[in-house]
Amino acid sequence: MWQQIALGSALVLGTTAAHALATVLAMLGLTHVHHVNRTHIGRSFAISFLVLVMFLISLLDAVVWAYAYVRVGAIPDFEAALYFSMVTFTTLGYGDLTLEPNWRLLASFEAANGIIMFGWTTALVVAYIQRLAPVRHDRPDAGNS
Repeated sequence: MWQQIALGSALVLGTTAAHALATVLAMLGLTHVHHVNRTHIGRSFAISFLVLVMFLISLLDAVVWAYAYVRVGAIPDFEAALYFSMVTFTTLGYGDLTLEPNWRLLASFEAANGIIMFGWTTALVVAYIQRLAPVRHDRPDAGNS
C-alpha cells in the first residue's frame, strides 16, 4: 500500500508540474501573439491553441501514468496501459481492464489526478476566454429604470 501511495504521489507531483509548465508556456505564447487576439478569427485561434496545448499535456500525463503501470508490472504492455490510463485519467472508467488488487489503489490516484488536471484546464480556458471578451457594462440596466 505505501509503495502505491508513494508512487501515486510522485506521479501527481510530476503531472502537476507538467501542467504548471504547460500553462506558463501557453500563456507566454499567447501573450506574444496578443495582436492576433483583436479579430474573431485570431481569438478563435488563440482559444484553440490553448485547448490543444492543454490537451497534449493531459495526453502526456496519461502516457507517464501508463509507463509507470508497465514499469511496476501492473499492466504487461504499453498499449493496454495507455488505454487503461486514458480511461482512468479522464474518469471514464469503462472497467473492461482492471489492475491486480496489489496495484488498484494507484488507479484511484490517477483518477483524482485527472479530475484536478481537467478542472485546472477548464478554469484556465474559461479565464482566458473571459480575458479576451470582457463583459460589457455599457447597456442600461433594466432594473434601474
